[in-house]
Amino acid sequence: MAKDDYYVIVYKILAYLYMQLKNGENINPDFIKNDGFLFKINERYWNYIIVHLLKDRYIEGVNVTKVFGNEVIISDIENCQITPKGIDYLCNNSLFEKAKCFLKEIKDITPFV
Repeated sequence: MAKDDYYVIVYKILAYLYMQLKNGENINPDFIKNDGFLFKINERYWNYIIVHLLKDRYIEGVNVTKVFGNEVIISDIENCQITPKGIDYLCNNSLFEKAKCFLKEIKDITPFV
């Protein structure tokens, strides 16, 4: 998997949100934005990921507004939180390749540790 692979980005977002929750700290939106500290991806791809994290109920607190066709505007990202279902996915997903990729890229996601 590449560092901009869907599952890698999802893992980084959920891992960051979970770490902040466990530490009792607010999130810094600059960590999970499309051009943030954890990754650099195009905005359309980021919107797609956030929309699906919401649909799958892995995150909450973010608002999505449809504008033109499939285009969306994401707002309230500073209120984003991981859900219990997101924590379960993060901790119990058995995709070996995702875990392997996470271990290879540990230096890319440790700024928040």
